[in-house]
Amino acid sequence: MQRKVPSAIANITLNRATFTDVLIDGLTFVNFFYGNNGAGKSSIAHAIAEDDGVVWADGKTVDDFDVLVYNQDFINDNFVNYGDLKGVFIFGEEDIEAKKKIAELTNQKKQKMDARQTALDEYKKKSDGLASALTQFQDTCFSKTASIRRRFEKCMDGKKQKKNFAEAVLGEVKPIDHDLAELERLYDVAFDDSARAYPEFKKAAATTYGSLPGKDLLDRMIVSSSDTPFAKFMKALGDTASDWVRDGHTHYAGAAGGKCPYCQQRLPANFEADIAATFDAQYQQDIRDLGQFQTIYERETREIVRAIQANASDVMPTIDLMAYQEKLALLESNFEINRQRIAEKVKEPSKTISLEDTDTLLLEIGAMIDEINKQIKANNDVVSAKRSSKTKCKTEIMQYLAFMLAADVKSYQDEVARLQKEIEDVTERGKKLKKEIGDLTTEISALNKHNANTEAAIDSINKILRDSGFQGFGIRAKTGVENVYEVIREDGSVAENLSEGERNFIAFLYFYHQVRGSMSSEEIKEKIVVIDDPVSSMDSTALFLVSAIVREMVNVCRNNTEYLNPKVPGDYIKQLFVLTHNVYFHREVTYQQVGYYNCTSFYMIRKNDNISTIKLCKRQSKEIPSEEENYNPVQNSYAALWDELRDLQSTIPALNVMRRILEYYFLQLCGYEGSDLREIVLDEHRNKFIKQVEGEKPDMTDYQLASSLLAYINNPNGISDGLNYVEDCEDVEAYKRVFKMIFDALGQIQHYWQKDRVLIILDG
Repeated sequence: MQRKVPSAIANITLNRATFTDVLIDGLTFVNFFYGNNGAGKSSIAHAIAEDDGVVWADGKTVDDFDVLVYNQDFINDNFVNYGDLKGVFIFGEEDIEAKKKIAELTNQKKQKMDARQTALDEYKKKSDGLASALTQFQDTCFSKTASIRRRFEKCMDGKKQKKNFAEAVLGEVKPIDHDLAELERLYDVAFDDSARAYPEFKKAAATTYGSLPGKDLLDRMIVSSSDTPFAKFMKALGDTASDWVRDGHTHYAGAAGGKCPYCQQRLPANFEADIAATFDAQYQQDIRDLGQFQTIYERETREIVRAIQANASDVMPTIDLMAYQEKLALLESNFEINRQRIAEKVKEPSKTISLEDTDTLLLEIGAMIDEINKQIKANNDVVSAKRSSKTKCKTEIMQYLAFMLAADVKSYQDEVARLQKEIEDVTERGKKLKKEIGDLTTEISALNKHNANTEAAIDSINKILRDSGFQGFGIRAKTGVENVYEVIREDGSVAENLSEGERNFIAFLYFYHQVRGSMSSEEIKEKIVVIDDPVSSMDSTALFLVSAIVREMVNVCRNNTEYLNPKVPGDYIKQLFVLTHNVYFHREVTYQQVGYYNCTSFYMIRKNDNISTIKLCKRQSKEIPSEEENYNPVQNSYAALWDELRDLQSTIPALNVMRRILEYYFLQLCGYEGSDLREIVLDEHRNKFIKQVEGEKPDMTDYQLASSLLAYINNPNGISDGLNYVEDCEDVEAYKRVFKMIFDALGQIQHYWQKDRVLIILDG
């Protein structure tokens, strides 16, 4: 059975936007995601960028890779200022000797890293051996002494677990073969239960809260001093307005979908920025300090109560604890009141509070503990003589048990000594290898730094721009600033008003060269590359070039597997994610990729009723039933529409898809005009959509449904642009039935019934 071979990221669990506990499994080296706009593609890109819900394979972490994400955020972050673009270091192609040296050192480093991993594996094996030897020794000690430990049970306090007992045996420095009968007589006298000692009460640790950050905030109002218009508006409403805004935004902003949770009006585009600017740095610091104070106060007050309450677990019967318990209850109550007041302050920072006095109560409880301990000590002095007999008995019993186990102790200690020597040896070997790896890394970095430059990226980007017809602009090194680019027009001026398509294209070229090189002159890491809808607003030429570049990245990534492409140098892309809603781009980059089952995966992203799902596109092989195979979810856009219609249960989305199917098939494939199609169906075949029962009024329901389906055919302002017509019928199945009737009326029912076979033929 074929299997998906995992790469750096093994799987991702999404809990953001319209995803809830959605697992993306089956991830391998190359991963293609297709979904309509708004389906949730960007959530996947953000999750990878933020290492959110990501499970890494083979003990790797995000720190082991350069995670590069091309999306709208990348464009916005890098192309705000066209005159200040960070240089991309491309590592020298022309210095053959340097490259050979780097390759040689890199190979040595890999060998050293493999050797160090072997040493680490040995270390773990030896460490596991130590743990196993200890477990076996503990079992042996426990089983051989079972009957004696039962006889002298009261001498086993603190040694009733295997671990503790074995430690006591190993810690016995004077094993002696005592007379067992004498030990039994001593035990029976010493452990008479008529009298006993009791533990003294412990006081709570002194805690001072006055010096903690945030304590001084309790009795003063925390309000923002921001001078933004929105902040001024809130101040005009009163000091508590900021609390109301902050609390409402915290609880509802993420779930409100860009609307006000109170009036349901669409919020302005700059609303989040206004909210953020309203609460200045000092306000935020005060909130953090207050939260820190709350955390410490809750933790330490609970610990104080726990410590004082623990005193009552073993109390001398003659001690009256009523007053002590009452005082403790009052202390606990005051602590709880204070915790509630602090919580209110956290919830409403503008509120001022004061704390109930607990220091006096602690002093009073401490005085009570002093008196109680006087009674306990007097009792314990009485039984001290008996205690010495108990101590003698406990000592001699452990000496006797250690004598019994002397041979086992010797065997265990010899085994430990042997394993520890081996661990020391492998540890030293690992340290040496680590240093050698560090030295090699330094040497490689030095060679890379010497061999790296930012000019190669300039030349490469400008060549691609020229070759692709984008001759109105390019990039150059910024004068007087090291390793910085600027985007310029033909006249040498800094470009400021590139079209969206131009900006997106040069942004992708910039990203591509980051993938090929590095943002630093040091040693480059393997790359995790995420490409999220790169062809927005690009013309066909740019789309073609971007597709070709992405196919190159696919081959570079696949060079990490057995499917090597000697025409594509390098294997620096460890894993690749391509996400798009563009059918044509998807078909370009996935051309001939379906067959690479082990190292390539296809996914379909859908959203229904504001819930997003992700499907791994694999199925049983038609040629080899025992194997699985990939399938591309996008045979063509028409096929995708039929597939989408099968799952839709909401009226408006289903209407949109049905309209698009009718438009594509009858207008583009069959050659009908939009108006002709409506006329033929609604006039020439009118009676097929009207139910006539003798003596009753004609039922026009199906006719009206057909009319609404055809009303938007070839209409640029129709359903696809917002559905400005509200249907009276909300029965999806009724629309699907009439949709079928239209195919039947036009003599195309065979296409309807055999659409799966037809779609395969259409797709070629």
